[in-house]
Amino acid sequence: MLTKSYGFSLIELLVVVAILGILSAVGVTAYQGYVSSAKQKSAENVMMQISLGQTEYYSENGAYYSNPSAGSGSCTPSSVTSGEIETELLGGSDTIPEDMGYNICTALDGTAYTVVALESGSGSSNCEVTMTSQNAYTRNSYC
Repeated sequence: MLTKSYGFSLIELLVVVAILGILSAVGVTAYQGYVSSAKQKSAENVMMQISLGQTEYYSENGAYYSNPSAGSGSCTPSSVTSGEIETELLGGSDTIPEDMGYNICTALDGTAYTVVALESGSGSSNCEVTMTSQNAYTRNSYC
């Protein structure tokens, strides 16, 4: 006498769950990489806007803008320096998105300027992007 089985065995269900777990782990990792690179590109776009703001600031004041807290040739990005840049170079509007994940500052180095963006927030990888007044980008090894 033969019996017919109309369901799945426990082994079959465990194999399906394991495959779904592997696929979701790969998908989450790929998505996090996409989000990280999108935020970095957004920071680079804001840095380009700051460069245009520097050009306008120079034509009005005869010198480039530097964050008051910046030293000669270097600065430490923070939410304060990002706010100062928005006010002085970008017209005071909310040009720098809150969820961009980067803080930005500017520093003078002789007659040129440098714009520095540092990844912020919990779990950040300390990615730092630097742009010179000639629009040349450099990224540290954490990017």
